[in-house]
Amino acid sequence: MNTVKTGMLLAGLMALFGVVGYFLGGGTGMMIALGFGLATNLFAYWNSDRLALAAHHALEVDERTAPELVHMVRDLAGRAGLPMPRVYLIDNPQPNAFATGRNPENAAVAATTGLLHMLSHDEVAGVMAHELAHIKNRDTLIMTVSATIAGAIATLAQFGFLFGGRGENRPNPIVMIGTALLAPLAAMIIQMAISRSREYDADRMGAQISGQPLALASALDRIAGGVAHIPNPDAERRPATASLFIINPLSGQGVDNLFSTHPATENRIAALHALAQEMGASAKPPGFVAQSSSSPWGSPGGSIGGSTGTRRGPWG
Repeated sequence: MNTVKTGMLLAGLMALFGVVGYFLGGGTGMMIALGFGLATNLFAYWNSDRLALAAHHALEVDERTAPELVHMVRDLAGRAGLPMPRVYLIDNPQPNAFATGRNPENAAVAATTGLLHMLSHDEVAGVMAHELAHIKNRDTLIMTVSATIAGAIATLAQFGFLFGGRGENRPNPIVMIGTALLAPLAAMIIQMAISRSREYDADRMGAQISGQPLALASALDRIAGGVAHIPNPDAERRPATASLFIINPLSGQGVDNLFSTHPATENRIAALHALAQEMGASAKPPGFVAQSSSSPWGSPGGSIGGSTGTRRGPWG
């Protein structure tokens, strides 16, 4: 049912393409918009992950540049029965993370430097397990494609408003203004419907992968607090990508932020506390090896690349 619902919602995004095209250019505009929507879908399938990573200036890292993070992701991916995804870092003080990729074999996880500096090792592990759960559930393609399409709808509406038909062929100005304003909001509402239930599922599976639901609950609380005080300019410029992150990175000050693509953080935390009671304990699963206190998570503000001082992260 979740797959059927998601398919219907993605079809709704495509239909919204047609509606925007119709209001801006009549029947011809609708056909052009639908063709543009189909091309966007095909392009997004193959390239949406690269677009999302590039939009946030993510830099791929390995065992040399970010050993603790890469080793953690490898350990968690093994627990989840997943191939090792590519690992990226985003030089941004806001604590956050997301996953992307069209399938588990072509997946990537990205974390901000703020996440590594502000959260403990166990909390970061919970966040990475959450992102791996999105990959295992094959949410990443749907969420990244929906973000790409939503962004394209906003661009189409704005383009139509600025360069719509001329003379008698130009739509009613009130209709054009309404379309330019409402189409991006409609696209975000559809994104909200796609991503909200998936966040609860990823929280639950991520807690099971890491074995520490309370650590993930604590991470969500700390990330939400960080987001409330630390802006993310890249996300503000590309609000359609907000649904990819574990916590909505937007400040909530713009029109695009009237509707959140994420469920309330306090509800997610409550669900994780209930899961911890079901699991009976919050201890690490056997075999989980914690990093030493000299790792970045044991020394807030330490280097991303490790604790020895001889191998620093991508930003020095």
